[in-house]
Amino acid sequence: MARRYDPHRRTRIIDAALSVIAADGIAGLSHRTVAAEADVPLGSTTYHFGSLDELLVAALRRCNENFVRTLRESEALAAGGEAEGAEGAARATGPAGAAGSAGLADELTRLLGQWFAGERGAIELEYELYLAALRRPALRPVAAEWTEEAVELLSRRTDPGTARALVALMDGVCLQVLLAGGTFDAAYTREMLARIVAGGG
Repeated sequence: MARRYDPHRRTRIIDAALSVIAADGIAGLSHRTVAAEADVPLGSTTYHFGSLDELLVAALRRCNENFVRTLRESEALAAGGEAEGAEGAARATGPAGAAGSAGLADELTRLLGQWFAGERGAIELEYELYLAALRRPALRPVAAEWTEEAVELLSRRTDPGTARALVALMDGVCLQVLLAGGTFDAAYTREMLARIVAGGG
């Protein structure tokens, strides 16, 4: 019997893995549970992903794209692209430093608020995969990809050191909201972000 052509099978397997993790956590992930969720033969999951770590890497990389895509599509952040590096930092923290700090802090706060306004389960899924890197070394380079790309994008508006501090703060805010079961405090977040940007000057 000829093998049915299914060019999107790998993508469907990744989607199925995310569904399984969202429902049962990483502990519930196996080639068998993913195959059942994706409605594909068990051999298809092992063909595309030789180990569960390979599947988790693909799933985490998919999740990484979500917030990074939001940063990439931000017109306010893209506006700083013409003045990268030291020149961009000078524009954000120089003579017009107060306005630059406020503008960047406002935009990052807006983006975080937009992210938290979405489905809570999807955010929890992303961070469950992100934190899985603590126990699974294969995931650490992928987890680092998110940080590096976010830093690169924010460096369009400030210096790289400040950009890294901003990413660390946003990570911390997200973890506090998720772990404490609270709500996103936009005013507090904006104030903290503005302090970091101003301090970068």
